[in-house]
Amino acid sequence: MVLYTQRYFSYLGQLKPVEHTAQLQRLVIAPEQFQASRIYLTSDQQHYLYHVLRLREGDRFIAMNGQGQLWLAELLPNPAEATVLEVLSEHTELTIPLKLLAAPPKGNHFDQVVRSVTELGVSQIVPLISQRTLLQPSPQRIQRWRRIATEAAEQSRRQMIPHIVDPLSFDDGIAKDNMDDGHHWQRYICIVDAEAPNFLNCLNQWSEDEHETGIAVMVGPEGGWTDREKQQAQALGYQAVSLGQRTLRAVTATYMAVSVAIAHLERHTAYKGGHVCTKTSP
Repeated sequence: MVLYTQRYFSYLGQLKPVEHTAQLQRLVIAPEQFQASRIYLTSDQQHYLYHVLRLREGDRFIAMNGQGQLWLAELLPNPAEATVLEVLSEHTELTIPLKLLAAPPKGNHFDQVVRSVTELGVSQIVPLISQRTLLQPSPQRIQRWRRIATEAAEQSRRQMIPHIVDPLSFDDGIAKDNMDDGHHWQRYICIVDAEAPNFLNCLNQWSEDEHETGIAVMVGPEGGWTDREKQQAQALGYQAVSLGQRTLRAVTATYMAVSVAIAHLERHTAYKGGHVCTKTSP
C-alpha cells in the first residue's frame, strides 16, 4: 500500500524542480526496471514511446515509480534502454491522504470513477460490495481499474498512483478501515438525507491538528445504503453527512464528495496558485 510519510516529503524537499520538463511524457516503471542509472523498458513501453509517441534516440521523458519518485530519462541507441539524467521533484499531491470507499455501479461506470478520482488526487480506492451493489467485479476488471489509475496518474502529473484494493464486503471493508494503517482518519458516510449535517460544514469544523491526519469518505450504490449499513458505519465512527438537498446518482455523488473534500483541503493548505482570491471592482 502506498502511504504518505514524513520521509517522502523530506525526500521531495531535496530534489530539483520539474518545471522545465512539464511537457514531457510520463511513464510509470516497476522497481525491477530501474537498475543503477539505467531504465529497462518493457516491449509495451517501447511500442508506446517509439511507435505511438514517435520518440527517437536522444528524446527525453519522465519516469515515475508511482510512489513519489521521478526521474528525467533519455532514450538510448538500444530501444530497450533509457538513461537517468537527473532526479526530479514535483509537488502536486495532497498534503494528507484521501481514501474513497465506494460501491461500484453496474456496467463500466466505475472505470470513469477510477480515472476521475485519480486525477483529483485520491490516494486509495476501496471497492465495497454492499447489500444493494449489483456489480461483482472480476479479477480482470480489477486489473483494468489499476491500469486506468496508472494512466490517469501519468496524465494528471501525479507522483503517487492510488492503491486500489481487492473488493471487500461492506462489513469487511469498514472493519478493516477501522483498524487501518496508523492514520487518524476523519471518516464520513454520504447518505440521502437532507437533514444530515452538510459534508462541507463538517469538514470546516476540523481543528488544525486534525488536518494532519486523513479523510475517508464512503459513497453508496444506486439504491443507497440499507439502514443496517448506515447504523453499522456510524457505530464504527463514520459521521453521516449530506451532499445537499438533491438526490444524486452514485457516480455523481462520488465526484461531488471527492471534489468537496479536496477543495476543502487545498483551500487550507498552501500550494502555488492557491492564494486567497481578492476581488476588486473594475
